[in-house]
Amino acid sequence: MTAIDPLLSVRDLRVSFALDEGLVRAVDGTSFDVLSGQVLGVVGESGCGKSVTMRAILQLVERPGRITHGAIRFRRDDGIVDLAQLEPRGAAMREIRGGEIALIPQEPMAAFSPVHTVGEQIIEAILLHSHRWQAGRALSRREARDITVGLFRDVGISMPEQRVDAYSWQLSGGLRQRAMIAMALSCKPRLLIADEPTTAIDVTTQAQVLALLRDLQARYDTAIIFITHDLGVIAQMASYVVVMYLGRVMEEGPVDDIFHAPKHPYTQALLRSIPSLHGKTRVALPVISGALPHPFNRPTGCPFHPRCPDAMDRCSAAVPKPMPVAANQLASCFLHHDEAEP
Repeated sequence: MTAIDPLLSVRDLRVSFALDEGLVRAVDGTSFDVLSGQVLGVVGESGCGKSVTMRAILQLVERPGRITHGAIRFRRDDGIVDLAQLEPRGAAMREIRGGEIALIPQEPMAAFSPVHTVGEQIIEAILLHSHRWQAGRALSRREARDITVGLFRDVGISMPEQRVDAYSWQLSGGLRQRAMIAMALSCKPRLLIADEPTTAIDVTTQAQVLALLRDLQARYDTAIIFITHDLGVIAQMASYVVVMYLGRVMEEGPVDDIFHAPKHPYTQALLRSIPSLHGKTRVALPVISGALPHPFNRPTGCPFHPRCPDAMDRCSAAVPKPMPVAANQLASCFLHHDEAEP
């Protein structure tokens, strides 16, 4: 192993949902890497397969969805394991899920049980993965509670000794989000998946949560996959960006290159749609023409071509292959190369 070997390597991942109306290809050949200690931003419109991709990594795809193709290679201390080949309910996957790979879901109110205290739920997670804290022996419930109180303090929850016994519905949105971050960090994960963690909170609390995540990532050197449709958040958080559309990676590269020299028309359209403080008043904001196609009416060729202002005849007939378009960027676009998927 070398220092640049990825912690997580997703290759040609495909996730489909077999419904009565037809087959939905929610993830359609996605590939990307996550390095140790890296913050990877995953952006795209709602419905582009971001969350399904992350749930596939954790083997949490709900039926009738299933992984139909691809590899999800995760580097552990004892070697590399392909998560796509593990049984979702098996012991090996349960040891990794929550222990080595943790999730911050979109809505903590729905993630926490309303009939158990938030502290009790975190204590149970710590006891389940106690080897992450103490090798050779199991932790006692008292020790797990002390760890939970310490985590509450680390994530900025005031009066942690009292709040550890609170129910989720007794906490504000910001405190619930902090408690969910504490739960995600409770087993010292190597990889943290944050699925739009600032969606349901106000702007002031959002800024506090982002600052908290940056601080915790630097302190624990945890790799983070940060999923959002907010490019402003990505500019603050990520060092590398993956742009997804209809379950495929359209473009990827370092955050500065993506923001200052985007190559794919979809990335360019996303950036144009960001409101500017320096824009003219009383002028309509730029929008991406058209809308996401219906899941059962997926376009042939490049999935973005019906909405693309630069589309060519070839775009409707063939799927462009992700290829280098700059020193550190890849893009799936025939404007920059002629390589098509086989």
